[in-house]
Amino acid sequence: MWHWLKRIGIALLALVVLAGGAAVWKREEIGRLMAVNSLFAPEKIVANFSNMDLAFLNLPLTEGPGAPLPRGADIPLPDGAEAWIAERDITALIVLHDGAVTHESYHLGTGPDDLRISWSVAKSFLSLLTGILVADGALTLDDAVTDHAPDLAGTAYDGATVEDVLQMESGVAFDEDYFDPDSDINRMGRVIALGGALDAFTAELQERVRGPGEAMQYVSIDTHVLGMVLRGATGRSIPDLMAEKLARPMGLGPAYYVTDGVGAAFVLGGLNMATRDYARMGLLVEQMGRIGGKQVVPADWVAKSTLPSARTAPGKMRYGYQWWMPRDAKRGEVMAQGVYGQFVYIDRTRDVVIAVNGADLGFRRDGVSEANIEMFRRIAAAQR
Repeated sequence: MWHWLKRIGIALLALVVLAGGAAVWKREEIGRLMAVNSLFAPEKIVANFSNMDLAFLNLPLTEGPGAPLPRGADIPLPDGAEAWIAERDITALIVLHDGAVTHESYHLGTGPDDLRISWSVAKSFLSLLTGILVADGALTLDDAVTDHAPDLAGTAYDGATVEDVLQMESGVAFDEDYFDPDSDINRMGRVIALGGALDAFTAELQERVRGPGEAMQYVSIDTHVLGMVLRGATGRSIPDLMAEKLARPMGLGPAYYVTDGVGAAFVLGGLNMATRDYARMGLLVEQMGRIGGKQVVPADWVAKSTLPSARTAPGKMRYGYQWWMPRDAKRGEVMAQGVYGQFVYIDRTRDVVIAVNGADLGFRRDGVSEANIEMFRRIAAAQR
């Protein structure tokens, strides 16, 4: 009897240990899921956007101090800018003119060392990396997506080219509504929170709304597919490629990527870095891929990728190769932008770059996009 009871006790102890380990594992997943669910809560959004590494799995991109940005004479912001900063819940604003900082300010308790989430500004970084790898001969824009991401054979991406996903013209059905908890973009967020694999999530997509290469429809999952293609074409991770090919050559400071549960970078929106480094990226593009005396990105790629080449709907903002242009864009005017008020605005004709981080819960309201562009243009015009 004693031996039998002893065996039961050992078995129960083993179950308790296993249950405890599972509880710890589940606690991490539950914590990430709770972070996703409260990420945009009004009382938490500012702090959350500066501390994504506390809530999500992540990998470093760069860890050094980064190169300093030259400082120029302070230039006052135009009338109305302070009200705009407050109304749009802007957390950081940096203006460069002729390659030097003419304005730098931080708001809502943030500071210059905060590593702010990029959201879709990350897409434009990936476009720059794509241009470098195309020039290196690792892939071409005419390659089929499945040439480099064979797991997508038989999915909605079968038949799409690299250029199709760059242009957001894959035709894949994907609901991008951030305010619908059951949308595809929010389901994807839960995959990240629960430690799932975004590649597997993407391979489950089977429906199209149109054929590849037809009308442009903004679906962030196209950028994840672009990341799959770059990984497949090189056999390397995106953080590894980005660090070697772009981040270190351009003098980027500390930065990191949010990742999924298997370590794949969240390339469509998971970059985190100081606002100065968003401005640095804009400077690189404003200078046609050159920064710090080095040609980091081929000039012909920068020229091609920042033109409005996608098949956007009439009267809407223009698009090309993961970059945005105002619908009435002037020559040399281009933007990277992300939800909740993240921007890198470039005006080559005036040698101006404007980097903005924000926590703007009203970013989708009517007229907000147009008002932002108008303020960027007014700030640029004030740089004399």
